[in-house]
Amino acid sequence: MEEVAEEVSVRIDDMVSKEEEQEREDGEGVEEAQQQTVTRNLSRMDSLEMEAGKISVMHGASKVLSTAAVMQLAFQSIGVVYGDIGTSPLYVFASTFSDRVPSKHDIVGALSLIIYSLTLLPLIKYVFIVLRANDNGEGGTFAMYSLICRHAKVSAIPNQQAEDDELSACTAKFPSKNPKRAKKIKETLENSSWSKTILLSLTLFGTCMVVGDGILTPCISVLSAVDGIRKMDAALSKDVVALISVAVLVLLFSVQRFGTDKVGYTFAPAILFWCLFIGIIGISNLIRHDSTVVKAFNPIYITSYLKRNPKEAWISLGGVVLCITGTEAMFADLGHFSVRAIQVAFTGLVYPCLLCAYLGQAAYLSNFPDHVADAFYKSTPESVYWPMFVIAVLASIIASQAMISATFAIVKQSMALGCFPRVRVVHTSHKHGGQVYIPEINFLLMFACFMVTASFRETSKIGNAYGIAVVAVMIITSSLLILIMLMIWQTSVAVIAMFVLVVFSFELLYFSSVLYKFSEGGYLPLTLAALLFFVMYVWHYVQSKRHAFEVEQKVSAEYLSGLGSNLGVARVPGVGLLYTELTQGVPAIFRHFLTNLPAMHSVLVFVSVKYLPVSNVPAEERFLLRRVGPEDHGMYRCIVRYGYRDRRVGSEVFECLLMGQLKSFIRAEAMEGGCREKAEAEEEIRFLERSCAAGVVYLLGHSEVRASKNSSLVKKVVVDYVYDFLRRNFRQGLVDLQIPNKNLMQVGMNYTV
Repeated sequence: MEEVAEEVSVRIDDMVSKEEEQEREDGEGVEEAQQQTVTRNLSRMDSLEMEAGKISVMHGASKVLSTAAVMQLAFQSIGVVYGDIGTSPLYVFASTFSDRVPSKHDIVGALSLIIYSLTLLPLIKYVFIVLRANDNGEGGTFAMYSLICRHAKVSAIPNQQAEDDELSACTAKFPSKNPKRAKKIKETLENSSWSKTILLSLTLFGTCMVVGDGILTPCISVLSAVDGIRKMDAALSKDVVALISVAVLVLLFSVQRFGTDKVGYTFAPAILFWCLFIGIIGISNLIRHDSTVVKAFNPIYITSYLKRNPKEAWISLGGVVLCITGTEAMFADLGHFSVRAIQVAFTGLVYPCLLCAYLGQAAYLSNFPDHVADAFYKSTPESVYWPMFVIAVLASIIASQAMISATFAIVKQSMALGCFPRVRVVHTSHKHGGQVYIPEINFLLMFACFMVTASFRETSKIGNAYGIAVVAVMIITSSLLILIMLMIWQTSVAVIAMFVLVVFSFELLYFSSVLYKFSEGGYLPLTLAALLFFVMYVWHYVQSKRHAFEVEQKVSAEYLSGLGSNLGVARVPGVGLLYTELTQGVPAIFRHFLTNLPAMHSVLVFVSVKYLPVSNVPAEERFLLRRVGPEDHGMYRCIVRYGYRDRRVGSEVFECLLMGQLKSFIRAEAMEGGCREKAEAEEEIRFLERSCAAGVVYLLGHSEVRASKNSSLVKKVVVDYVYDFLRRNFRQGLVDLQIPNKNLMQVGMNYTV
C-alpha cells in the first residue's frame, strides 16, 4: 500500500498545482484504513450491484473552535456577511414614507416596527434558530434541502444508492422525542411524488429569489450611497447620480475575478468602522434632537400606528421590511465561518449599532420630518459628512459583494445537483471551497444591474422590488424550517405553532404589503425569478428524463456475458474511461461504442461522476469501486462522489487517484483468498500499469435529446427547443469534466424522452 501511495504521489508532484496537491495529500492518510475496510466487505461482492470499495472511516464531531478563532472569524464575517443589512439605514425611512411627510407619531410607530423586525427576524429567527438548520456547517436553501433529503428519500435527483446513506455527512443523530410523528411525515413525503416536486420547487424558487437579491442589492446600495454626492451640487439630476452609480457597479463587477478573500475580507475594517460610525452618530442625534423616541421599544406604538391609518401603515410596511435586507446572507454564507462567529458578530456589533442608527434618524426626523426623503445624509453632522459619504460608498460596495458571492455559490450548488446548465466555475480561495467566481453569471449580473439602475434611477422603486425578493426568501426558509422542526428536530407542536403564529404570520404580513406595489417595481424580482426558475426546472426535468432513459436502455448482464473476454472486438493496450451517468448497470452507450468501433481498450472503467445533496464528501469516502462482468473482461466501475461545495480535480490528477484506488481494490480483493490468489492479483496490477503506460482515453457519448413522437406540444417545445438551446449555448460536458481534447473519443447517440 505504501508503494502505491508513493507512486501516485510522485506522479502528482509532476503534474499539478499546489492547490490540487493539497487535496491529494488529504486523501493519502486514509489509504491503509481503506484497504482494511474493503477486505471486510468482500464477502458481499456477489453481484454487479454490490460494493467492493467502500470506506467506512467516519468523522467525529465538529472541532470546537477556540475563543480567539471565533473572534477572528467574527471579525472576518463583518466584511462579508453584514454589509447588506448594515447599509439599510441609507434608505429605510425614505422608502417607508416615500409618498408623504410623516407625523411624529408615525415616525415613532415606524421606528417601533423597525426595532421589533430586527429583533424578531434577524436576531431570534436567524441567529438563534435558522443557523442550527445547517448542513454540516453549510447554510442556505440548498443546505436545508439536503438536510431534509438525508432524513427522507425525497430527493428529486435520480441517482441515490444505499451506500450514500453511510457517508459520514449523513450520520448525524437527532433527538427521538416524537418518533411516530417523524416517521409518519417521512412516509408521507416519500410516498408522494407531488411532495418531492413541491419541495424541489420551493428550493429552486428560493434560489432564484436569492439571485434576484444579488441583482437588486448592488443597485439600491450603490445608488443610495452615491446619492449623497448631491450635497456638493443640489442641482445634480437623478440621471447623473444613476450614471455615477453605473460606473461604480461596473468597477465592482470587474474586480469579482479576484475572489471573495481579496475583495471581501480586506474591507472588514471598513464595515466595522461603518457600524461604529452610524452607531455613534445615532446616539449623538438621539441626544441632540429628541431622546423621547426611545419609547418605541414599547410595542404598543406598533398597534397605535397600524390603527391610526391602517391602509397607509400597511403600505409603509414595504419600506420598513428593508431594514432586514441581507438577513439571508447570515445563513447563506455560514459555510465560510461558523455559527458562533455569526452570532457573536451580529449580537455584539451589528444589531446594537443598527438600533442606535435608526433611533438617531427617528430623533432627527421628529424635528425635521420634511427631510425624510434623505434622512440618512440629512441627519449626518456637517463636520463628518464627507468622511461618512466615502465610508457609505465603500460599505455599499462591500454589501453588494456579499450578495454577489452568495449568488455564485448557489449557482454552483444548483449546477452540481443537476438544476442549472453547466457554466465555468473558478475557485478563488484555497481555504474555503464555497468561494467561487463564475464569469458568465458575473456578466449577466452586471448587465442586469446596469439595466435596473438605468431604468429605475430611484431607490424607492428599486426598494419595492427589493422587498419582494427579501421577504419571499424568508418565507421559503421558514417553510423548510417548519418541516425540519417537525421531522428532524421533532420540536413540540406548541413551539412550532408559536413560530408559525409569530414569525411566519409576520413575514406573510410583510409579503402582502410588498406585493401591493407590484406594478411600481415589485414585478421585477418575480419576473426574474420566474424566468430563472423556468430555466432551472427545464434543465432538471430533461436531465431526469434522460437518466430514466439510460436506466431503461442499459445493457443486460446476459449480453455482457455473451461477448466473451474480448468483448467481440480487438483489445488494444490502454485504459478507456467511459463516462456515464448510470451508477447501476452498464450504459447503452457501451453497446453503441462496440457497434461503431472495431477495437476496445484492454482495461475499461465505467466512470460515474455523482453529486450528492450534501455539502462535502471527504476525500477518503469519494471513490466506490466495483468489478463489472467476469474477471477476464478487465472492466471496472468507479463512482466518484462529490458534495455541492466540493472542488473537482483535473483529469491527470484523477487518473493517478483512480489507478491508485484500483490497485488497492485488486489487492484487497485478493486478501480475501479463495477466489483469487495474491500472485494473480499482482499480475493484474502489472497489467493495469502497462495499460496505463500505453495511454488513457476518455470515452463520451455525444448525445442529442429529443421528445418522443407521442409527446405533447409543450413537452416537444421544452425538450426540442428550450433544452437544446441551453445545451448548445452553455458549457459542454467534456469541458465541465476537464477532459483534454487530445485524449477524447466521442460517439453520437440519440435519447428519446
